[in-house]
Amino acid sequence: MINIGEVIETNDMVEKENLDVRTITLGISLLDCIDSDLAKVNENIYNKITTLAKDLVATGKEIENNYCIPIVNKRISVTPIALVGGAACKSSEDFVTIAKTLDKAAKEVGVNFIGGYSALVSKGMTKADELLIKSIPQAMLETDLVCSSVNVGSTKTGINMDAVKLIGEMIKETAEVTKHLPVSGCAKFVVFCNAPDDNPFMAGAFHGVTEADAIINVGVSGPGVVKTALEKVRGENFEVLCETIKKTAFKVTRVGQLVAKEASKKLGVPFGIIDLSLAPTPAIGDSVADILCEIGLERAGAPGTTAALALLNDQVKKGGIMASSYVGGLSGAFIPVSEDQGMIDAVNDGALTLEKLEAMTCVCSVGLDMIAIPGDTKATTISGIIADEMAIGMINQKTTACRLLPAIGKDVGDVVEIGGLLGSAPVMPVNRFSCDAFVNRGGRIPAPIHSFKN
Repeated sequence: MINIGEVIETNDMVEKENLDVRTITLGISLLDCIDSDLAKVNENIYNKITTLAKDLVATGKEIENNYCIPIVNKRISVTPIALVGGAACKSSEDFVTIAKTLDKAAKEVGVNFIGGYSALVSKGMTKADELLIKSIPQAMLETDLVCSSVNVGSTKTGINMDAVKLIGEMIKETAEVTKHLPVSGCAKFVVFCNAPDDNPFMAGAFHGVTEADAIINVGVSGPGVVKTALEKVRGENFEVLCETIKKTAFKVTRVGQLVAKEASKKLGVPFGIIDLSLAPTPAIGDSVADILCEIGLERAGAPGTTAALALLNDQVKKGGIMASSYVGGLSGAFIPVSEDQGMIDAVNDGALTLEKLEAMTCVCSVGLDMIAIPGDTKATTISGIIADEMAIGMINQKTTACRLLPAIGKDVGDVVEIGGLLGSAPVMPVNRFSCDAFVNRGGRIPAPIHSFKN
């Protein structure tokens, strides 16, 4: 049983160590909004979201006040819009009208973001999928709160390289058309391999087709809590180190479990999962890179970094999974460059490169996240980076992702200011050798042999 004593125990974590519930995400199925008439689809979507989510923000604030636990974001995820709009949308512009409806509904209920402007194309693209992907630049330009994602690969199906090529071109276009905005549209788009159906974190949240009509998913985060705990066992052996991380992850996840249960009860919506990820922020002391340094590295990126991150990720999962009825989503350690001051410092000091980050993604929760690259990087190069990351996920049977930010008009060493939880990112060098012929082959990279287990 969860009791208030467990919450009281976390007071120092909240006040001094940046513990927070990063998000309460209300997942909403839009499958019953499908219609062949576009106006009717938009009406159905708006009405369903504003009805089911009308009390989400107020409920989050009430829980915050009752338990003195910061809940940073209240969010919504919806069924991938390529599925919802396929019958009505005959052009990319038609899909953009749905993006605007999502944005309008999100603003009406007061949430921070709405995710699910998405397509699932790991084995092939329908016409609707292709139209939605091509619409993303305009959708990101004309909305404020809409987040987008595309799943282009899986361990069971391989990697859809036609989609990877198209997305490389789309990312370049998105960067260009949104370059004048405070936040680049690329910061609200992520490409996945093995995307989970129940991820509460943006920009990749969508409501999977296997989920209930509505669900509450909660994401917790406490890099600062873990770092503080490790400071107390500095110099101890790996056994002590691992036990400390597990115990800390257990306590952090119990907070998320309490918040999820309370939100579920107050909203009358079933509890889905706790995502127990260590998601950093630009705040000093809220850094995954700092945890790696506390484990024994001079800087993130030094020899031993991948091993330290693997240890951290595994112990977080082992500790957290015992603290909640249902653990899901991504659950582990995030390594977004722009959102983690320790990562930014490591890049600026020359300790951390794109290639080392790619190696680290073999053992982290997601992948190449919030990485600024030169604005003149070719679309095929972006596609090649995505393909590499998707291959890591496909072969290792794990979720991987890319959120790349081509910084238009900027080059290596410049800084991209994004703001808020998204922080700022130093522009990182990209390998300039060409992969054009590889990306332009088209077709699909087959699934690995170990995927055939049926």
